[in-house]
Amino acid sequence: MNKRNALKSAIALAIAVQAGLVLAQDKPIKVGVTGGPHAQIFEQVKKVAARDGLQIQVIEFSDYVQPNAALAAGDLDANAYQHKPYLDAQIKDRGYKLTSVGYTVNFPMGLYSKKVKSLSELKEGARFGLPNDPTNGGRALLLLQDKGLIKLKEGAGLKATPLDVVQNPKKLKFVELDAAQLPRSLDDLDASAVNTNFAISAGLNPVKDAIALENPKGPYVNLIAVREADKDKPWVAKLVKAYHSEEIRKFIQTEFKGSVLPGF
Repeated sequence: MNKRNALKSAIALAIAVQAGLVLAQDKPIKVGVTGGPHAQIFEQVKKVAARDGLQIQVIEFSDYVQPNAALAAGDLDANAYQHKPYLDAQIKDRGYKLTSVGYTVNFPMGLYSKKVKSLSELKEGARFGLPNDPTNGGRALLLLQDKGLIKLKEGAGLKATPLDVVQNPKKLKFVELDAAQLPRSLDDLDASAVNTNFAISAGLNPVKDAIALENPKGPYVNLIAVREADKDKPWVAKLVKAYHSEEIRKFIQTEFKGSVLPGF
């Protein structure tokens, strides 16, 4: 190859890399996840994607706020830890230019207690833990309504707050905490609504330990998010393809035995 052709090839490769047509293998895509099932699943996705030429670096976070901030700032290429109502709220509140490119899993939210074995045993004035972010707090209240403990005002929707409770026969006292802290709240509160990823990380088995579980058919299927500018890049399609493989579906079903459900 003469110098002119070599130069043309180098320029073409540089343009392709910049456009996302070729993934530079010395820079794997960075995917942010929360610890627990999301991280476990993505370690398997990493193996499947590698066989298709896509290198992934999995980065764990301990809260729900930082993965979107890091993605919007360019410190991550994608994240996988949230459902659409949460992503929509973050986009609205913070102006992030992020979008969903594929569904992952559903974690039916559970109600847990170390004090009672059923919701009917909760005494009047029981202290009940809720996630303090709007979407998961609303999700917990909708679950309480579904189980007959409270009634929300009409139209409260997915972002309901304790202020939207219009009927509360047991006079439950709501304690709002960071979602990751809720499993540890069980020693101090009468019961808490806990997102399944944090429940599993804390050693709780949703199928065995929850005193009530959310209906898995709903708007809370988790997703893979990327920046809007990246959504059509080839590596995104490869990432989603790896996650949606039959190998990953079987891993989820075998590893989590019904406490985490494939959403694709």
